[in-house]
Amino acid sequence: MPTVQQIEAKLFEFAPPDLKMDWDNVGLLVGEPDRLVEKVLVALDITWEVAEEASRIGAQLIVAHHPLINCKWLPVQTVRSDTPQGALLIALLKGDISAICMHTNLDAASGGVNDALAAALRVNDPGPLTREGIGRVGTLSEPVPLRRFVAEVSRCLHCNGLRYADGGRSVHRVAVGGGACGDFVDQAVAAGCDTFVTSDLSYHDFLDARPKGINLIDAGHFPTEQVVCPVIIDTLKQAFPELEIVLSASHGEVIQYYV
Repeated sequence: MPTVQQIEAKLFEFAPPDLKMDWDNVGLLVGEPDRLVEKVLVALDITWEVAEEASRIGAQLIVAHHPLINCKWLPVQTVRSDTPQGALLIALLKGDISAICMHTNLDAASGGVNDALAAALRVNDPGPLTREGIGRVGTLSEPVPLRRFVAEVSRCLHCNGLRYADGGRSVHRVAVGGGACGDFVDQAVAAGCDTFVTSDLSYHDFLDARPKGINLIDAGHFPTEQVVCPVIIDTLKQAFPELEIVLSASHGEVIQYYV
């Protein structure tokens, strides 16, 4: 059986740590490097439900996308049982469950989040959207009306719902950005895209879509990044066929829509 450290090394071969953003925190974040692993749970986030699921199925390791400590949205200063983040970390440590997180390095990696998103939406010949390798730009096999493409995005990504703004163009040259890539709308415009699929867009992003001449589709953070979990599983299965690898059944889209 491989160790936690050997699994981390294999994941770093696929998504090298030097691809991560400066503020990010990736790799083995919780646990013992020399711990032998028989079962791995793969999830987009490490939540209470995911930690309980790992304990219930006897997984020694969770591999996730979003970091659970020392990231810009949850900087760790203390590990206390009376805080949500501290209690989760303590539960993982008490349960002897290690955690490896592959975040912006997996966004930028060839075959990672954004290539998986482009493949799910049938975007052909995807190339990088930004200098850092975040996002992808490619083309559909043929132009399609926006409403038809919106329906296809929702179906392919299993969205509970999505938000979009009509930029006044049919869909052919498409940019994708898994997760919160609203900062890259102008890059998508500069790349000649008529459509950008991402998540966490602001009111002003949608307001400016038509003046900029680009269709914006906010398909949700979870749906646009969950596409990478099967990629992680396939990568680990090929490297460690003796491992039992399970996709989390407890973690799903947390945002509900009422229309």
